[in-house]
Amino acid sequence: MMKLSNYNEWQRCITIECGIPLTTEYIQARLNALRDPADLHTQRFAREWGQAHLNQVIHWFEIAQSRL
Repeated sequence: MMKLSNYNEWQRCITIECGIPLTTEYIQARLNALRDPADLHTQRFAREWGQAHLNQVIHWFEIAQSRL
């Protein structure tokens, strides 16, 4: 998996390549998990991709949420 560099790449990866619709429920569930430092998947993500990229992904989910 490559590190995505902008919202459009990220949105395409989620919706087209992974086939996951960006619904209110999905976005909120992901934001809850990604904002939880005790979540094991979030910890792994931060270790593998870095805190800055984690923050960027959170921001992209916030953009998607604002567009609903």
